[in-house]
Amino acid sequence: MRSNSMKRRIFSGIQPTGKLHIGNYLGAIKNWINLQDDYDCIWGIVDFHSMTVPYDHEGMSSRVLDCAATYLAAGLDPEKCELMIQSRVKEHTELTWILNTVSPISWLERVPTFKDKSKRFSDNVNMGLMDYPVLMAADIIIYKAEAVPVGEDQLPHLELTREIVRRFNSTFGDTFPEPKEIVSEGALVRGLDGQAKMSKSLDNCIYIDETPEDIWKKLSTAVTDPQRVRKTDPGDPKVCNIFALHQLFSSKEQIGYCETGCKIAGIGCIECKKILAENIAHELAPIRNKKAELLNNIDYIKDVLNTGIANSKKIASETMEEVYQKIGTTYPFLK
Repeated sequence: MRSNSMKRRIFSGIQPTGKLHIGNYLGAIKNWINLQDDYDCIWGIVDFHSMTVPYDHEGMSSRVLDCAATYLAAGLDPEKCELMIQSRVKEHTELTWILNTVSPISWLERVPTFKDKSKRFSDNVNMGLMDYPVLMAADIIIYKAEAVPVGEDQLPHLELTREIVRRFNSTFGDTFPEPKEIVSEGALVRGLDGQAKMSKSLDNCIYIDETPEDIWKKLSTAVTDPQRVRKTDPGDPKVCNIFALHQLFSSKEQIGYCETGCKIAGIGCIECKKILAENIAHELAPIRNKKAELLNNIDYIKDVLNTGIANSKKIASETMEEVYQKIGTTYPFLK
């Protein structure tokens, strides 16, 4: 196993609800790449989480494969970390049930994500939607992860994980560490509508493997400063979504040029967008090309996943054996 007991372990994952976008890249994957040398990392494709809202079950396999290819193409190194699929390590859901018995319903009802999705999917407010944070807690502590890279919008979930850990430990004895947050830079990336977080379901995103032409097509109609109706109108970069993306993709000189040009109406939004489009396309090109190569070598992706799943399962099964001891379900008379 590549697991290194001398390093602190961390876990995180992304739902395979569709192709990954630059919000996933900036808010998660790019930070994971920077962490994989210093931590014992397990990165998941959390397919069970994606089932809490209506989804295309026939396309799940292709989405998981696409997600794994994107992970690898972006720079996650299977020699430095484990890549796994949540549903293939069944201890995640087994631990979730046990954690449910120490998680008051009132704790789950207050989670912002549950409130938001209950409104957006009012015709499908299912138990999985409410129980999402408990499964997330199990994802983390099944590996006894000491830290989790998260965006600020995920901090309430992580705090709930710590509360569940405290309740379990106080009930059954010290078992799990309380995971700390590693707040990811650029984690909250607004969508091209300038309002909501970048999201596949809201169709306000740029996908990691989009061509330069597609990137420009989307950026050309993206929302900017609403007060800047004409090119001659001065703008406020602080409220412009395009300028926020410049800070994640552009050089200091380009950022300064766009900021000053916007404030004095020296440049128009189209010029600003063209600079950004070129920078995004330049950064994503190697990932897009590498992903295409990987999808022509699916056996390699399968080998990486099978190895990551096996290594992750070994850790998870050891944790569950300890949990059985703590909760009293070892039943020595059956041995």
